[in-house]
Amino acid sequence: MTLPVVWSDEAEADLLTILDYIGPRNKPAAERLYAAIRHTADNLPSHPYAHRPGRKADTREAIVHPNYILIYRIAADAIVVLTLIHARQQYP
Repeated sequence: MTLPVVWSDEAEADLLTILDYIGPRNKPAAERLYAAIRHTADNLPSHPYAHRPGRKADTREAIVHPNYILIYRIAADAIVVLTLIHARQQYP
């Protein structure tokens, strides 16, 4: 059974914040980053354990781009995208 990918409200807000920041400065870069993030998230069901274990318990971290990390959790019924952070952000 393939698990669906579900985005938390926080992750969706993080994505919009990042794109709102980059978009006005460099629209093609924002579009490429959005495509990379969606591609990474959409491929999580195929290989949910392919990415490194997270710094928080029960999470995993997918490096989408050298500057952006997708944090997710594998639950019994879904893969939940928890947040999207800039690599320089202090996390957790």
